[in-house]
Amino acid sequence: MKGSDPIADRLQPVEPTHARRRSPVVVAAVAAALGLAVGGAGVWLAVHRAAPVAAGEAKARYQCPMHPAITSDQPGTCPICGMKLVAGEQGSSGAVPPGDRRVAFYRSPMDPRQTSSAPAKDQMGMDYVAVYADEVNVNPAPVKGLATVTINPARQQLIGLRTDAVKRGDVGGSWRTVARIEVDQTRVRKINAKVEGFVERVFVDFVGRPVRRGEPLFSFYSPSLLAAQNEYLLALDTRQALAQSGSLSSNGDTLVSAARRKLELWDVPATELARLEQTRQPAKSLTFLSPISGVVTAKNIVEGARIGPGDSPYEITDLGVVWAMADAYQTDLARVRVGMGATLTMASFPDRHFEGTVQFIEPLLDPNSRTVKVHIHFLNPSGELKPEMFGEVELKGSAREGLVIPLDAVVRSGTRDVVFVALGAGEFQPQLVKLGARVAEQVEVVEGLDEGQLVVTRANFLIDSESQLRASLATLGPP
Repeated sequence: MKGSDPIADRLQPVEPTHARRRSPVVVAAVAAALGLAVGGAGVWLAVHRAAPVAAGEAKARYQCPMHPAITSDQPGTCPICGMKLVAGEQGSSGAVPPGDRRVAFYRSPMDPRQTSSAPAKDQMGMDYVAVYADEVNVNPAPVKGLATVTINPARQQLIGLRTDAVKRGDVGGSWRTVARIEVDQTRVRKINAKVEGFVERVFVDFVGRPVRRGEPLFSFYSPSLLAAQNEYLLALDTRQALAQSGSLSSNGDTLVSAARRKLELWDVPATELARLEQTRQPAKSLTFLSPISGVVTAKNIVEGARIGPGDSPYEITDLGVVWAMADAYQTDLARVRVGMGATLTMASFPDRHFEGTVQFIEPLLDPNSRTVKVHIHFLNPSGELKPEMFGEVELKGSAREGLVIPLDAVVRSGTRDVVFVALGAGEFQPQLVKLGARVAEQVEVVEGLDEGQLVVTRANFLIDSESQLRASLATLGPP
């Protein structure tokens, strides 16, 4: 009969006629066999009913620390972020009790758009991963494309998550930037030849040599200069003769003044003119002197060289004052102004601080570096600051109070700045913020946060990835 129990059939009563024909020994044997059969069936039922529980307890589950939807019954790595899968935290074996989370649907680990209502495999033969209902029905977040994520303390420690509080501090005050030392362009002087001639002797014979004002540079022979000296001497003699003859002295003075002016325009030193008046002897060569004190930054003559009008034998630069060209970004332009103080520090002089002032702010932005050059003037009497040296400048502005967070807490995503706020109980919510001035390794928060809130400062990019994934799953939904 269909549905009958074979053990019960064996226990049906035997007809009396057959029972009278069996011996007591046979009856005892049959009874023993029936007892063994019933006991074996009970043992079989007990073992098979308990087997699933035992198997569930012994089977471990492994999950991705950042993507809990990625699970496996064997150790491995996450196909999304590549992190090592860790054993589950619930139960002695790490398996997640099936009654705690409900599977909403299954999706491909390589393409989240491929989903299924039942376990399946993708084109590469990889098993679909389960997406649970608590991952689909995520809490709404104020940032589009991101979702609030929940990370338990063990996973927080594993990924090195750290938080810091939103604090009040000084912003818009002193700020640092790099600077390069340059020569003061207003203290560069070129020595020009204004008459044709030949170099007879060079007194300053290499670049970099310091010179003092009035120090001889080179001696120069020029037929034109020699003729001009003779004209000057003739004018002196003519004035003297006119004075002795009783004629008007003004005529002689006019000749002397014209001849002297010609020599002065050719840069003949006043000492040489005085010598001519005393000795009345023209010099074959004239010595030209340095007009300023400084160092020789260019030398274009040698002994015996021929030079003409417009040639520049020397360039002399006064390094008593130098410029520090500091880079100011667009966000810093509102804080820098002419006249503000600045402190320069150099790696070559770690125990020195050079004080200067901002003298000029260039009106054009450098298209390559996206910065504006700020001219800061520094006194350099001993010549320690040399052109092309690099240093760090601290510009001293007026400080104000504002909310600040560590710069590492900000996740820059396109045109928006996002931070993750700790809500407690392992929940982290994305929040749009508007940033202000940067102060060292901190940045001002103009909008989006309140004082005392906790923001993620480490592992925030991992949280951002998880938040984007959960937001994507929420938009996909079950098939």
